[in-house]
Amino acid sequence: MTDKNQTLGFIGIGLMGKPMVYRLLDAGYKANIWNRTPEKLIELENAGAKAFNSIEQLVTASDVILLCLKDTGVVEDVVLNHILGRARAGQLLIDLSSIDPQKTRDLAATLFDKCGVSWVDAPVSGGVCGAEQGDLAIMAGGADKDIAIARVVLAPLYKQLTHMGAVGSGQITKICNQMIVSCNVMVIAEMIALAKATGVNAEKISEALAGGFADSKPLQILAPEMASETFEPVKWRVQTLLKDLNMAVNLASKQASSIPMSGLAAQLMQCHASKGYAMQDPATLIKLFDKDNA
Repeated sequence: MTDKNQTLGFIGIGLMGKPMVYRLLDAGYKANIWNRTPEKLIELENAGAKAFNSIEQLVTASDVILLCLKDTGVVEDVVLNHILGRARAGQLLIDLSSIDPQKTRDLAATLFDKCGVSWVDAPVSGGVCGAEQGDLAIMAGGADKDIAIARVVLAPLYKQLTHMGAVGSGQITKICNQMIVSCNVMVIAEMIALAKATGVNAEKISEALAGGFADSKPLQILAPEMASETFEPVKWRVQTLLKDLNMAVNLASKQASSIPMSGLAAQLMQCHASKGYAMQDPATLIKLFDKDNA
């Protein structure tokens, strides 16, 4: 088990990473931090985190390493080209990123075989708001003893952490999560566009549907934003949903499984992203269906 005397090394200070580190600091952990853009470290340094100029230095100075990175390629680069040379037996790596399940298994096996470092894949759901409030849902894959440590380390971040099985199973569960979220977001966008076109007060849709079978967190967050075309601040990104939908399509292809709704959502998401919205909030998906924005 871990304790507050152990030092956490957090790699990736983005929309999710920043509030996560704040909560870990508030919980009493010592946190080493690194980010590709050093400017993003200054605020957390002022809050008590220790910034490092290189991943290698951070790994050497940390007991538990946490990743919160953009995609599979970035995680692979960080692990193979920076962590692998400095990691030591007994360390634990917890990957909070959402990446390819098979690549997760491959990287975990390499890190353990060459360094004796264990791996927990622990992708999260709940967005920036969930990270700020510490009520994320975490779906985790790994050995029982490593999951036990992750439960303690990540306690300031989650409302529930579910052990889904061996390494890689957390990532598969996150893909399942994103299939539901992405299809939900897409139908919310087309529904709000239809409501506006027919003269309904679309800004009251989320209120009208609250508590019913159509209610959901995406509905309560996105429907008012889509109706009022409030796209700032960016809380999550179109490209994140697209990345995860593409992983769903690839996983389904390998399993010879049909996912027509998620496949169509991926195509629509790609169309939207290609129009310059990849780095924008998914609330902008209303522009795909609103005739006023056509």
